[in-house]
Amino acid sequence: MKTKVLILLAISISAFGFSQKDEIKEAEKAMKKGDLETVKSALDGAAASIDAADERLQAQYYALKGNLYSDLAKKGDESAFQTAIDAYKKVISIEEASGKEKYAPGATQSLAQMTSDLVNAAVEDNNNQEFGKAAEKLYLSYKLSPADTVYLYYAASSAVNAQDYENALTYYNELKDVGYDGSSVSFTAVNIETGEVETMDETTRDLYVKAGTHKDPKKEKSPSKRPEIVKNIALIYQQLGDSEKALAAYSDARLEDPNDVNLVLGEANLYYSMGDKDKFKELMAEASAMAPDNADLLYNIGVISMEQGNLEQARESYKKVLEIDPGYINALLNLSTTYVDEGNGLIDEMNSLGSSRADIARYDELKKKKDDLFREGAQVLEEALKSNPDNESVLTQLKNIYGALGDTENFMRMKKLLGE
Repeated sequence: MKTKVLILLAISISAFGFSQKDEIKEAEKAMKKGDLETVKSALDGAAASIDAADERLQAQYYALKGNLYSDLAKKGDESAFQTAIDAYKKVISIEEASGKEKYAPGATQSLAQMTSDLVNAAVEDNNNQEFGKAAEKLYLSYKLSPADTVYLYYAASSAVNAQDYENALTYYNELKDVGYDGSSVSFTAVNIETGEVETMDETTRDLYVKAGTHKDPKKEKSPSKRPEIVKNIALIYQQLGDSEKALAAYSDARLEDPNDVNLVLGEANLYYSMGDKDKFKELMAEASAMAPDNADLLYNIGVISMEQGNLEQARESYKKVLEIDPGYINALLNLSTTYVDEGNGLIDEMNSLGSSRADIARYDELKKKKDDLFREGAQVLEEALKSNPDNESVLTQLKNIYGALGDTENFMRMKKLLGE
C-alpha cells in the first residue's frame, strides 16, 4: 500500500512539473508575440511553487518576469520598474549560485537599459513638475548603478522640489556618507570658424588646437558640491524642526565652507527661533563683517530682521543696501514696508481706546504717528519711482498706502499709472 502511495505521489509531482514548464513555455511564446496579458497569466500560474523548481526553470521564469514588467514599465506602469529589477536580480543570483549562466547576461544588460529608461523617465517627470516621481526613479537608478552617485544627487534635488524633505534628507545624508564630491573637469577651446566655445575630451581638444581649427584651450574645474550638500542637510533639519541636528549640520557645513555668509545667516535664524537672541545678534554681526559691501547679504540680513520683528535693524540694513546700490528695488519696497508695518502695529491700540477725553487724545496722537509712518513709507517709494517709473510693485504699494491714508488725489494718480 505504501508503494502505491509513493508511486502516486511521484506521478503527481511529475505532472505538476510538466504543468509548470508548459506555463513558462506558454509565457515565452506570448512574450515573443507581445501578448503581455497572456504572459502575466501564465507566469501567475507558475508562480505558486516556482521556488521548488530546478535552477534552470527558476532562472527562465524570473527572466520572463523581468522582461514582462520591464515592458509594462515602458508602457507607463511606474510600479513595474521595481518588480522588473527584483526579477532580473533574482535571475543573476540563481545562476551565480548554480554556476551555470544562460539568462544572467541578458538580465544584466536589461538592468543597464532599465537604468537609462529610469533616468529618461525622471527627466520627463521633472519637466512636467512631477518631482516626487522623478526622485523615486532617480533613486532607483542610483541603486541599480551605485557608481553613478550623480543620480542620488539629482534624486535629492528632485525630492526637495517635491517638498518631500524626509526623503531628501535621507538622500543627502547618503551622499555625505559615500563622500560624494560632484566636482568635474572640462576641456574647452574656441572654434576659430564659429567663435564658439566647445567642450570636448582633452586629447581631441589638443589635436584641434594643433590642427589650427581651435584656439584658447582651457581646463575648467567645477566646484565641489559637498558644501551645498551639508548646507542642505542643515536647512532640512531646520525645516523639520530638529534644532539640535540642524545646529550640528550647520557646524559641519561651516567647516566645509567657512566663507559662506548665507550659512551664518541660516544659523543665526535658527538660534533666533530657539530663543537665543544673543547668539543671533553675534552671528548677524559676524555675517555683516564677512561682507560689509555685499548688497545681497545686507538685504538678506534685512529680511531676517524683518521676519523677526526687528524693524529698526531691518531698516538699517536696507539703508546700507541702498547706499551701495540705490536702485535695489526689493530693498526700497521692504524699507517702505518697515514703516507701514510699524504704523499698522499701532492700530490694535487705537481700536482698543474708548471715548473719554484722554482716550480721544491718545487716539489722535497714535493716528498722527501712524499716518506719518505711512507717509515716510510712501516717500521712499516716490523716490524709487524716479528711477523705476513703470514698476508695478512700487505703484501698487504706493496705491495701497495712499488708500490707507485717505489721500484720494495720489490714490487716483497711482491707479492711472497702473492703467486701472
